[in-house]
This record gives sequence, structure tokens and C-alpha cells, in this order.
Amino acid sequence: MKNFLYVLPIVFLIACGETEPRRPVKTKSGSLINASVQRNIELLNQEEQVIQQIISNDTLHHYLTSATGSWYFYSAINEESDYTPLSDDLVTLSYNLVSLENDTIYSMEEIGIIKYKVDKQELFPGLRSSVKLLKENETATFFFPSAMAYGYHGDNNKIGPNVALKSTIRILKIDKQKENIDN
Repeated sequence: MKNFLYVLPIVFLIACGETEPRRPVKTKSGSLINASVQRNIELLNQEEQVIQQIISNDTLHHYLTSATGSWYFYSAINEESDYTPLSDDLVTLSYNLVSLENDTIYSMEEIGIIKYKVDKQELFPGLRSSVKLLKENETATFFFPSAMAYGYHGDNNKIGPNVALKSTIRILKIDKQKENIDN
């Protein structure tokens, strides 16, 4: 028993030593992420080249570039208004989705007329940003790289992964919300 009393303090002294942190077995270099970023940059460059070729071949329209990375031209302009939708406005619109080869994926009739509460409902990124560029009774055709369309996932139906799109968007009505009326 006496030996146990002598051994016990020694065990406590040894056990109270500083703990060493565990080191990872493998270190990650981030090469998978870097490769993915590089693939996405190359894909975007290819899609932009195709879109730029379409634009350069189209002599009938004047194209504009949006701040979010799409290109568009107006089919109908509303000169009487200067109001574009703001957050929380309710926008009634119709649109179609077409491949860059002009194959209709979803027609305006198939999609129908939708009501969209700006910045509060889910639409694909290009459509969300494009709605904010148009005024009531305006129509424009937009070209979206796949990152602004349905991205690497597609829509799980007719649009596959990494598909750049063309869309004609028509704003039928903008219902301003009370906070925005004073602006």
C-alpha cells in the first residue's frame, strides 16, 4: 500500500505533462479546387467566345453588356417610363429559354406568365438580374453563360449541365411596393 502512495504522485506528475496536438495524416494541397476553378474559367471563356461570335454575326441589333456578365438587346423599349423593378416589387413577366443554336428548350407558352417578387423568390441568376434592367412593357433578348443560367447542375429536366442560354424576357407589369413608391 505504501508503494502505491509513492507511485500515485509520480503518475500524476507524468500525466500532467503538456499534451501534443495530433497532426493530420494527410495534408490537402487544394489541387482539386484549383483544377475545378481552372476548368470553370476555360468553360466561361469558351461560352463567351461563342456568344461574341453570335453577336458579331448579328448586324440587326445593338447589344449591351450587363454588369452581371450577360449580353442583351432590346426588342421593345418603353420611352415613357424610367422605373425599373426594385427589391420587393412584384413583376409580372414571361420568358422563354433557347439554346445558343436557337433550339427552343422552353417556350413562353410552356413557361406561362409568372409573378416574381424581386430578390425574394428563386429564379436562375441571369433571369433575376435581367428583370431589374427592364421597365414595364419592355422586351429584351439576353445571352447567359452557363454560370448565369443553370450552372453545372442543369434544371433536372431539359437543360443539361453547363448549358449557355438565350432568353427573351417580356415585362408585362410592375407592381411597386410602398417603400419603393417614394423613390
